[in-house]
Amino acid sequence: MTAFDKAQQNDTPPVSITDEDVTAEDFLVLSPDRVRLVAEALDANDSNGVFDVVRTLNNADTADLIEHLSGDHRNGLIDLLHGSLNPEVLAELDETVREQVVKRLDAEEVAAAISGLESDDALEVIEDLHEDIQQQILQEIPTEERVILEDSLSYPEESAGRLMQRKLVSVPEHWTVGEIIDFLRSEKDLPQDFYDIFIVDPKHQPVGSVPLSRVLRSERSVRGPDIMETRIKPVEANMDQEEVARLFRRHNLISAPVIDPEKRLIGVITVDDVVDVIDEEAGEDIMRLGGVKEEDFYSAFIDTTRSRFTWLLVNLATAFLASFVIFQFESTISKVVALAVLMPIVASMGGNAGTQTLTVAVRALAMKELNPANLWRSIGKEFLVSLVNGLLFAGITGLVCWWWFDWPEIGFIIAAAMIINIVVAGLSGMGVPLILERLNIDPAIASGTFLTTITDVVGFLSFLGLAAWFLL
Repeated sequence: MTAFDKAQQNDTPPVSITDEDVTAEDFLVLSPDRVRLVAEALDANDSNGVFDVVRTLNNADTADLIEHLSGDHRNGLIDLLHGSLNPEVLAELDETVREQVVKRLDAEEVAAAISGLESDDALEVIEDLHEDIQQQILQEIPTEERVILEDSLSYPEESAGRLMQRKLVSVPEHWTVGEIIDFLRSEKDLPQDFYDIFIVDPKHQPVGSVPLSRVLRSERSVRGPDIMETRIKPVEANMDQEEVARLFRRHNLISAPVIDPEKRLIGVITVDDVVDVIDEEAGEDIMRLGGVKEEDFYSAFIDTTRSRFTWLLVNLATAFLASFVIFQFESTISKVVALAVLMPIVASMGGNAGTQTLTVAVRALAMKELNPANLWRSIGKEFLVSLVNGLLFAGITGLVCWWWFDWPEIGFIIAAAMIINIVVAGLSGMGVPLILERLNIDPAIASGTFLTTITDVVGFLSFLGLAAWFLL
């Protein structure tokens, strides 16, 4: 008997029930006061105090609580909740924290928890675990469920096969609404939540779908094919999850059937899973733009330091390149000190202008909005935007520098350099992600470093080069 089974026989209350006294606001975000109270109760070995707080939380909030606690407090809470931790909490945890939690539990205990989850949630819990831990847990799972999980793990990471739920509702195409309703009432092994009923042919290939609401509004004698949607959007099991999310967004889907290479129905993806994908992919791109990993926030400091080191090293190399350009104009700067004061302005404006274009371009690539049909139009637009902004800021900067140093030539030089760098920054912000994608390099990861190098080098080179030419 596992700890999860024992929890059904003891008096320990479930930790994920909703307290009627909790306000609506409490469900939107976990209160810092609750985190503090749990930490203080753990320090005082007050298990009742911990349960008083935790029993008022739903599954998502319980997961947030575990994530918000420090390492020692987190371990103490898991040890305390060993037998009463709702399995759904595991599916809500950040993958880095989830692995830490799983290590505190017995393989048998985790297996029992996974057995109580829908197949997609069970896979989410186990797929990111270290391989040896994963195998230990799989060995404890009943054969039928283990086969399903192992089959799902055979699909590529971040694919529809990993995202889908195996349990679904499908009926033969000759059934009537009455037969469908009778089946739904009598069948014990139905998904916990479902929205569409899939109509399949004798080869178990989906030929249509019927929303559950339409079934309930139809007469019992009506045949399923007479009320089904025939323009369904089947998802291939190997399809990338970003493509799945895009399909749901473009066609306003609630659920979609997943098919194998023989076009047979093998699973279903529902909109709640797609919402998680959209959130995950957006967060992943934001983190990559900063050159860090998605799990960076909850990783140990050694892992975080190691993962950030690579891109910081690349940045250091590119910084030396920009410094080398400045070094070539050492004599010019020594004769005209004003250049040392002003040259960061040119590089900074170019960097910011390029980052604006880069952000738009990376998002457009990720959303498949930037394609050969509108590529040159988009590049032309960014060129015009950069040129106009360059002219406007060149005028402002040139006048300010003229007034500041009482030297008209310095105003004209910085104005010209500003135009050059902002235009180059705009074109680079569009071009660098396109080139990286063509080279099969993630634009979100590498674009920022290359763009900064270009704007720094071009900014310093144009400003100091023009100064050396005209002033000396």
